[in-house]
Amino acid sequence: MFLKHPAWLWLKKFDKNKLPEVDESLQLRFDEGSLFESYAEKIFPDAVKLGYKKDGNVFSGTMYYALPETTLKEIKKGTKVILQGRLEADNLTSIFDVLEKVEDKIFDLYEIKSSTKVKDEHIPDLAFQTIVIENSNFKVRNTYVLYVNKEYVRKGEIEPAGISKKENVTEKVREAIPETLENIGKALKVLESKTMPDISPRHLNGDMGEWLDIYQIIKGKLPQYSIYKLAGLKPEIAAWLEDNGIEALHDVPLDGPLNERQLRQVMTMKSGEQKIDREEIKNFLDDLEYPLHFFDYETAMGVIPAFDGYKPYQQIPFQYSLHILPKPGGELTHKEYLHTDNSDPVPELLKHLQKDFEGKGSVISWSMKFEKARNTQMAEQYPKYAKILQNINDRMVDLMIPFSKGWFVDKDFFGSASIKAVLPVLLPELSYKKLEIGGGADAQRIWMETVLKGLNSGWDPNSTEREKIFADLRKYCTLDTYAMYAIYQYLLKVI
Repeated sequence: MFLKHPAWLWLKKFDKNKLPEVDESLQLRFDEGSLFESYAEKIFPDAVKLGYKKDGNVFSGTMYYALPETTLKEIKKGTKVILQGRLEADNLTSIFDVLEKVEDKIFDLYEIKSSTKVKDEHIPDLAFQTIVIENSNFKVRNTYVLYVNKEYVRKGEIEPAGISKKENVTEKVREAIPETLENIGKALKVLESKTMPDISPRHLNGDMGEWLDIYQIIKGKLPQYSIYKLAGLKPEIAAWLEDNGIEALHDVPLDGPLNERQLRQVMTMKSGEQKIDREEIKNFLDDLEYPLHFFDYETAMGVIPAFDGYKPYQQIPFQYSLHILPKPGGELTHKEYLHTDNSDPVPELLKHLQKDFEGKGSVISWSMKFEKARNTQMAEQYPKYAKILQNINDRMVDLMIPFSKGWFVDKDFFGSASIKAVLPVLLPELSYKKLEIGGGADAQRIWMETVLKGLNSGWDPNSTEREKIFADLRKYCTLDTYAMYAIYQYLLKVI
């Protein structure tokens, strides 16, 4: 928390009610991490697991405070591998994932991470653990990160050694120890202070959106056109704006350190008018060929592949929506597929897709790289459908282009070209906020909970609650493609 923002640590200790509660999407990330950890730990079959979790992330107080003593007992017994132990030294405490004995008082240290590579933030984490262990009169020989092997393909039962990769990061960790010691000193001073550190995003080393949630809890809701709503805001830009006394987007100077997207946003903010390049938009629309297919997938993924033949974090399409406009002024038709069985959704989805698509005409998506990548993956796994999937990819056009290229800019897009930013400005009557499911991440989580986990836990497959969830999923995906059709019609009127 301190490394993310000093005030984050202070709030955790002195005013934790001002920190947002963990939402369902963040909890899912935590759960995915715990799930991978449970497999990675199996690489050490004779390990003794200690730990202190009682229910999810809730501490069991007695176990937590007794954990250092329990850990030392296991070390003295000569236990070869200890999982989830805790040590204390010099006002510091650290819980480690894996401590493997090399010889008396010498250990290898492992950190288990559900990422697909070693990340920069893993290094200070291990440096801190190393400091605590070595201040406890032990020696760390090597440090490793155990992370997800993204090339692993599931075939039956998950192989812990196959789904995991190990990287030796000892040298990087040793190099990070002096800076980590310095940061420990700074963090302890924050905890000694009765005053919260400067809350400005200039001190942030993490996700801006996450921190601004906290910022608004403390400072109140941001003004509609606050500088903190600058697209892609970075801490150094926030510092420059604050140092120059700038609080509103329309006051941001055009000669500042802005990128192209930010510059477009500020210029439109200053003019108060939409920026529209009708010629570029017309050329773009003129290239489209009827019948038009407005198309979108919803997908599911997890660190542990749900089905054979898939890799960790591979996006598996379980639903699509398709609106077809046969000719200018023609009647719009809708086709869709939603998989509702606890089985690989792709074979059945592809059967429907083959029937629903016409063999000619533009296929219109929003941020088409995603749909094209799914088609390429499915073609590799199911060669029977490779021809139609390649044909769809060859005809695909990205409706986001007029907005991402800056041919159509509105100050209320706030520098974004996402459909969630564009739609409410151009067509406020079409709103995701009216839906029970309002985003792709929610659709993924809810489908997985309902279909993959719900059926396994004995959920009645004919329950009205389950049918309502499926209806909500259909409404969400349908709006995605109808929104593209509606924006297309809006652009036609513009030109």
